[in-house]
Amino acid sequence: MEGVVLSSPERILVIRLSSIGDIILVTPVLRALSLRFPEASIDVLTRRPFVPLLLGSPYLDSVYAYGEDVLQAHYGLVVDLQNNLRTRSLLGHISYSACLRYRKENWKKLLLVRTGLNMYRSSVPVVHRYLESLKDLGVSPDESGCELWPGDEDRAFASGVHEPGSLVLGVCFGAKHYTKRYPPDRFARVIEWLVKRFPLRVLLLGGNEDRAHADSIMGLLSGPARDHVQNLSGRCSLMQTAAVLESCDAVLTNDTGLMHMASAFGKPLFVLFGSSVREFGFLPYRVPFRLFEVDGLACRPCSHVGRDSCPKGHFRCMNDISPEDVSAALAEHFSSLQRS
Repeated sequence: MEGVVLSSPERILVIRLSSIGDIILVTPVLRALSLRFPEASIDVLTRRPFVPLLLGSPYLDSVYAYGEDVLQAHYGLVVDLQNNLRTRSLLGHISYSACLRYRKENWKKLLLVRTGLNMYRSSVPVVHRYLESLKDLGVSPDESGCELWPGDEDRAFASGVHEPGSLVLGVCFGAKHYTKRYPPDRFARVIEWLVKRFPLRVLLLGGNEDRAHADSIMGLLSGPARDHVQNLSGRCSLMQTAAVLESCDAVLTNDTGLMHMASAFGKPLFVLFGSSVREFGFLPYRVPFRLFEVDGLACRPCSHVGRDSCPKGHFRCMNDISPEDVSAALAEHFSSLQRS
């Protein structure tokens, strides 16, 4: 801790600059801070593209864009959940009394990646690691998960992409790094199998950077299967995507920010972990999920963030996840919805 924290700070600033998933995982922290300091004004500083994720939060007074907005207020407490050289430098331009920082413990990640030595005693959610830095202030987790707040226009957009009487499967097929992406042919096999058996509407969700992968999936589907699929990749704003996920009956997803976005609405998640491992703390938070991963693979994890190619060339961490197993789990879920 830097400085002296007042017993009841009047203004609190939370810093988390990126990225989608990390910022969504901050929402339980904002809720906990608001509960502990109900009279305090709480602000967040993040990058411009992620500001919409927090604009509807009932726990915040203001959301500021890093590098654009000037923070003129004095803060009794700054909570730095990024904790890197950039945010440490940034604090030189902010007036504050005390700063608490998230302890990343990146050495544990690097040790696991480089040597296979696992120093994690358990899979502790990142939300709890965030809150660990605040425990001396009496800030603790509650029993709820992440939150997002789509607006009426976002929800109107989402309602326009559904067909009455259909079950809806959201597919978050993208990820920044190759080793976190389930191959397009396997996504296509899952979709092809499901649409033959259920009155299913499948929505492909991702950003502009994911369009090529969406096109690959669409190109691998048969004509009849394509009639059940709508490619929304690059066609939705961030909060429109959130509203679409809110309206899904289930979500099939890689380890990506949209996974955490779907978790904010308590959606049943079917999660594909390639180079990711649960020890890093990024499993869906307090939401039902089914995890698909290849246990006992010596080369996994090969990175704590993901790689642009498989260093071994076989990509077994994803290729060995059976599309049939994924399809069967989703079929069980959709069958239970039909029976209810």
